[in-house]
Amino acid sequence: MESGAGKHWTEEEVKALLSVWSEKNIRKQLHGTLRNKGIFIYIAKRLQELGVCRDWKQCRAKYKNLKYEYRTVKYAHNSGDVTKTMKFFHDLDAILRYEPVTQLAAEENGRCSATETQLNTSPTTESTQEVIEDEGGFANSTPAALEATQIKKETIEIDDDSISTTSEDRSCTPVAKRMVGTDNHIPLEEAQNHFKVITVNDTGAGKHWSDNEVRALINIWSDEKIQQMLEGATRNKEIFEEIARRLMKRGIDRDWKQCRTKYKNLKYEYRALQKENEHLGNPRRKMRFYDEVDCILRRQPLGPSSWGCESSSLLSVSVGDVTANTGSLSIKRKAWNDEVSPVPLKKSASENTILHFQKLLTERVHTVTEGKKLLLERLCKQEEMQDLNRTQLYADPSAIQQVSAPAPAAIVIAMAPAASDLKLGKKVNEGKTKEVYELPDIPGCVLMQSKDQITAGNAARKDRMEGKAAISNTTTSCVFQLLQEAGIKTAFVRKQSDTAFIAAHCEMIPIEWVCRRIATGSFLKRNPGVKEGYKFYPPKIEMFYKDDAANDPQWSEEQLIEAKFCFAGLTIGQTEVDIMARSTQAIFEILEKSWQPQNCTLVDLKIEFGVNILTKEIVLADVIDNDSWRLWPSGDRSQQKDKQSYRDLKEVTPEALQMVKRNFEWVAERVELLLKTKSQGRVVVLMGSPSDLSHCEKIKKACATFGIPCELRVTSAHKGPDETLRIKAEYEGDGIPTVFVAVAGRSNGLGPVMSGNTAYPVVNCPPLSADWGTQDVWSSLRLPSGLGCPTTLSPEGAAQFAAQIFGLNNHLVWAKLRSNMLNTWISLKQADKKLRECTL
Repeated sequence: MESGAGKHWTEEEVKALLSVWSEKNIRKQLHGTLRNKGIFIYIAKRLQELGVCRDWKQCRAKYKNLKYEYRTVKYAHNSGDVTKTMKFFHDLDAILRYEPVTQLAAEENGRCSATETQLNTSPTTESTQEVIEDEGGFANSTPAALEATQIKKETIEIDDDSISTTSEDRSCTPVAKRMVGTDNHIPLEEAQNHFKVITVNDTGAGKHWSDNEVRALINIWSDEKIQQMLEGATRNKEIFEEIARRLMKRGIDRDWKQCRTKYKNLKYEYRALQKENEHLGNPRRKMRFYDEVDCILRRQPLGPSSWGCESSSLLSVSVGDVTANTGSLSIKRKAWNDEVSPVPLKKSASENTILHFQKLLTERVHTVTEGKKLLLERLCKQEEMQDLNRTQLYADPSAIQQVSAPAPAAIVIAMAPAASDLKLGKKVNEGKTKEVYELPDIPGCVLMQSKDQITAGNAARKDRMEGKAAISNTTTSCVFQLLQEAGIKTAFVRKQSDTAFIAAHCEMIPIEWVCRRIATGSFLKRNPGVKEGYKFYPPKIEMFYKDDAANDPQWSEEQLIEAKFCFAGLTIGQTEVDIMARSTQAIFEILEKSWQPQNCTLVDLKIEFGVNILTKEIVLADVIDNDSWRLWPSGDRSQQKDKQSYRDLKEVTPEALQMVKRNFEWVAERVELLLKTKSQGRVVVLMGSPSDLSHCEKIKKACATFGIPCELRVTSAHKGPDETLRIKAEYEGDGIPTVFVAVAGRSNGLGPVMSGNTAYPVVNCPPLSADWGTQDVWSSLRLPSGLGCPTTLSPEGAAQFAAQIFGLNNHLVWAKLRSNMLNTWISLKQADKKLRECTL
């Protein structure tokens, strides 16, 4: 954030900054370096020549903010929203729309190089050292300049302020690292679009992980022994101490907490990007080290193609296993052009040694077996369950936060061959409308193959309907995807072909769970006197034991409990019955809410559950297609589009079957719309000071779990009320529904001022301190009349407040809220069961 808080940039100052930024050599350097303090010192000096007095931190902060605003507007434009705009958009578009040049001519660098020389001759030794260190990454350094800035053999302590956090803005610019004791420069692969994760405060905050350190950590993480240790431990401190010791042997000083935090953050970044890209349907975005983490979590070997030109990095951390000791390491980064380097590359290690090392590495990682895949799968699941169980047993139940985790089978499925190459195993089961096959290439998964067959009355009526398999498969895949993204645990993994999908292998519980909103069908026969159309509040839950010979008799909870079923090692008792009943209601309500924008009434729903043979947990299984529900457009039974139209046929004729098929196609076309929403919304977090950033980042992270865009702004209602109201007007003017969250400590004027000047919802979320929190909170609670500004102390609570507002008109947000409620309830139920088992 900007130093000199409260001193806003005028239009003339911003224009001056843009004029300097637009220069070709400046753009080149900003795209080609990680440590950019020297660049912004130079920019600040240029601004002083133009009459603008700003220090380098202010220049860097404004540079970042302008890029952030530009990307927000650009993303809105690409999404079809041309109403969103910003000042200087066209100027920024002219700068940022093009890729940076790959080589600078000497005359283009003259002015900046001269300034660098002046900075290097600073009388203060300490400041000179800092500038030289930061300028070591300049892309336009001439051979003479590179010779002048020699790398010192002792390790240099890096100033945190000189490290850029905008590496995601660069376009896969390779970086060079130098090994002390040699003159060898070897390019390393850099990923783009780094997804920032806030780490905990006790893990060396401010000390960033270099590329060399992260690659070393990933290299150790990929070791099979380490994975086995992680998989088998409930307390993993000793494991990360071992990892830290291994890093120390490679010249990397990190404690076990830092190693554990980085390990978790890498997994979180990967999963967040996977979920975001899958949700948006866009080509996969990249993050730093995406390919390396992807290889581990998708159970693929870390071959040379995934590590790219990383041999120098691996040599710098692991060369002791292959070649002689190269001495202590000192890291220095610089921009690396894809064209011929202006500095000749000197080689201290023979190419044969490097090739030999790559061969050894390739042979090692290609020994990953199928057992290791399952091991990693269990590792991810076990760690998540351990963290959840600790939260359940020792934390305040109201503070339990449910975060939907990807199914383990969804991780293994990345190894699946193409549809045409998928090898089928033995047939596990066959029903009236589908077949289930084992998948030898994907342990723990099965293939659900639909049939072109439609039945009614326990197959008393059965007909072939061409194309039904594809229609049912499309419907099931869309419905399960909707529920899975909301956070419901399902067996669904992915759609494999037009007529089949891959699912986790489950032992099915022989109970059909039925949830009804409107009384119709068999319910009227079993309950004479109830008129058709009677509505149940809440929805009515029934269960039926699957027995074709007995015509699927209705069961009570007591019958199910007394049956003492056991599937995949899980005994079905009171807790499991309660979980299935509560899940049935939540699933029905999510689908009911999702059909409402299509002006369709979900009358009732039939689902089944199974026990995942790997995770031993109850998940939604089987299928949900047009055979599974009653669907009435506009709430009119005469327009029914479900299988009831087939049941009601007095005579099955080709024409009648075509009518039924059209109904099924109608549903399949519209079910895809359930995955989308026309409703927009965003959260704007206004913080009174940059010191509140960590608190605001928690709000932004929580908003992301609901799929709600969140923007962070800094403004003070006390020191700059005009700017606060200008920001408010900016978001009111583009027509996007907005919830403002005011984050201000001490005397909170931000929330009340916003509430008194906008019709949009405003919620206070003050970052209270231990010393003055009990006094400061009153400025958020005691408000003048006419203001409606609620207060919540939890950042997650503020995000949930906004989600509940947007959920009124956005069924996808509402579904996540409803799923969170269910998962919280299930967690408490399971925690209570475990506690009782321990007591007994």
